[in-house]
Amino acid sequence: MYRLAGLFAFAVLWGSAFSPATAEDKTLTVFAAASMKNALDDIDAAFTARNGVKVNASYAASSTLAKQIEQGAPADIFVSADTDWMDYATARKTINESTRSNLLGNSIVLIAPKDSKIDNVTIGQGFDLAKLAGDGKIATGDVKSVPVGKYAKAALEKLGAWQAAEPKFAMAESVRAALTLVARGEANLGIVYSTDAKVEPGVKIVGIFPADSHPAIIYPVAATTTAKGETSDYLAFLRSTVAKTILEKYGFKFLVSPTT
Repeated sequence: MYRLAGLFAFAVLWGSAFSPATAEDKTLTVFAAASMKNALDDIDAAFTARNGVKVNASYAASSTLAKQIEQGAPADIFVSADTDWMDYATARKTINESTRSNLLGNSIVLIAPKDSKIDNVTIGQGFDLAKLAGDGKIATGDVKSVPVGKYAKAALEKLGAWQAAEPKFAMAESVRAALTLVARGEANLGIVYSTDAKVEPGVKIVGIFPADSHPAIIYPVAATTTAKGETSDYLAFLRSTVAKTILEKYGFKFLVSPTT
């Protein structure tokens, strides 16, 4: 009798010891570009409601995330704000290349604090950004690594405005950090994605960069080589009409044919 009771207790303890692992299997981790936060938070909530799988999202500059994945950070999905950092991850064999697709497009804009006197700037060849900024700073992502900064520098170089404006740049660790600098009035101007400007009430868009002034802004998505089985369901959901509706609400361009 006592022996049976002991075996029963052992079985209960054994089961409880392994139940958290089972629950853990129903969790996915997404490493996504900082500009994706608002839209992806909504998508993740919708995915969890439909599939019962919890999604933990980590947002930062694509450069930071790609390097963290390379160093062994436990991510199932990577969403980059440019193809360069997805290429970086693919070259280091941390990404399952067969799952990669170019999901979204975006645009870059010139922003100013909401109460700024700067308004309606025409951005074109010979555009004098340095003069426009006056004695203030211009915020964007680090032009050497953060995608939005790389797009910004490419555009300004093509328009002939980079050399004069470069000393006035405040390089931020991510596009959202740059957005915050402008919203707080710590920078007179900023270059961010249009989707970021849309979700921050403390800024206003004062100019739009021509699409042909910089490389196409593309957000690729892929599973990592260590991804859990549920990752395929998540990637499929990102291509769904539900996700498309959410992403377009935030101003992203959907580059794939949506599934039901």
